[in-house]
Amino acid sequence: MSGSPAPVEVDTLIVGAGFAGLGLAIRLQRERRGSYLVLERANDVGGTWRDNVYPGVACDIPSHLYSFSFRPNPDWSQFYSPGGEILRYLQDAARDEGILPRLRFGAELTEARWDADGECWEVSTTAGAFRGRTLVVATGRLSEKRVPDIEGLGTFGGGVLHSSEWPDELELAGRRVGLVGTGASAVQLLPALAERAAGVVVFQRSAPYVVPRRNTMFSSADRAALAADPEAAQALRRTLFWEAEAGFTARIRATSPLSRLGATAADHLRAQVPDARLREALTPDYEIGCKRVLLSDDYYPSLSRPGVELEPSAVVRVDRSGVIAASGHRHELDLLILATGFTSTEPPIAGRVRGRDELLLADAWAGGMVAYNSTAVAGFPNLFVIDGPNASLGHNSAVHMIETQIGFVLEALDHLSATGASTLEPTRTAQDAYVRELDRRAATTVWTSGGCRSWYVDERSGRLTLLWPDTASAFREEAGRFEPGDFVRRLAGGGVAG
Repeated sequence: MSGSPAPVEVDTLIVGAGFAGLGLAIRLQRERRGSYLVLERANDVGGTWRDNVYPGVACDIPSHLYSFSFRPNPDWSQFYSPGGEILRYLQDAARDEGILPRLRFGAELTEARWDADGECWEVSTTAGAFRGRTLVVATGRLSEKRVPDIEGLGTFGGGVLHSSEWPDELELAGRRVGLVGTGASAVQLLPALAERAAGVVVFQRSAPYVVPRRNTMFSSADRAALAADPEAAQALRRTLFWEAEAGFTARIRATSPLSRLGATAADHLRAQVPDARLREALTPDYEIGCKRVLLSDDYYPSLSRPGVELEPSAVVRVDRSGVIAASGHRHELDLLILATGFTSTEPPIAGRVRGRDELLLADAWAGGMVAYNSTAVAGFPNLFVIDGPNASLGHNSAVHMIETQIGFVLEALDHLSATGASTLEPTRTAQDAYVRELDRRAATTVWTSGGCRSWYVDERSGRLTLLWPDTASAFREEAGRFEPGDFVRRLAGGGVAG
């Protein structure tokens, strides 16, 4: 008699093997906090840094800050690490920390459903079924590509690819390439396209603010010194953190910091773009900081190279051989590259998670993502979301935020264990109060009042749902603390614990 294999049962199921999923797994492994598995749809760890391998991919946060505080790396080669180096850091972490046996690759989550009778999560994946007392969604905000709804895109005779799906070998010589988008990926990618392709047309819906990157290499002596003195490495991390924190004042529209940041961007544009007409087209029409401020020393010079053309309007239509912009100009192209980002405010995984009373997470988030302390969601027992609602930053390291949320999850698990409760979920009252406070703070930031359209804001509600509207240190102080009084605990069998 044949049948489906019994679900694999563990205490904690983690979905995603990027910084968030690996970070939590390492802490669970080091502290021997019960059984766990990491479910990863791909065939390797790394998340964003595994998927994004386009030429020029790199981080815009300093290397010694964009890494785990509990796993420092004195051997970073550069101040701003290239993507491949970050991927190797995560691969090494998974191997050296002994968590590889706890990873299940090729296991894409197809459905997660709260079993009220069994008081656990039932998770279906492409690699089998799993059951866990706790479910942690750690898929991040840069995992699902965003393909714009452009008329005729599917009819284009040349190749169309998203920057997050860069092939191992792509021949650019002799080809005329269209680059759609002017965000972080496009700014990093353009210099390589300009150097290799026969011609490049950059389609700019809105001009980005760009400031100098000023990357530097770490010498062998620098690296040796940091390896020999761990405290020096931690001191460097602290210095970088507080320097980044100082940048937040410009995001709340403080006059002097905002003016200084704007002047830096304007000076950079003036110095690198001598042509007045091109410079005018590259001048943003919104307040600096409303969108992510980009770091580059070679984006503007690439736009001035022979064969590179800026189309200062969005793509509106595509046919077999060309692209038509909102300006009415038609561009004959051989290849179209979409550097159009990710579906950050409406994560597709929310349509696959059902909580208490069959509530779909996507429905709970129909007006924009919400969570208590940016991590736990009312109506979803024993569910935690890392790097989700209001847990990102526009000025500092995402890893600091992730580590804060990991600490929150571990405190919640400790509370479950100490009280003998079987389930834990935030009250709707506590969650609503938290969200109202975030909305109040967001109203004074450049992200909601700076005159731009950005991926930080949910277009359905106009709410800032991606970013934490304060400093990274404030997030740790306020959202990193587990407050038992804001949660409902239930005992095995359904009774409510006091």
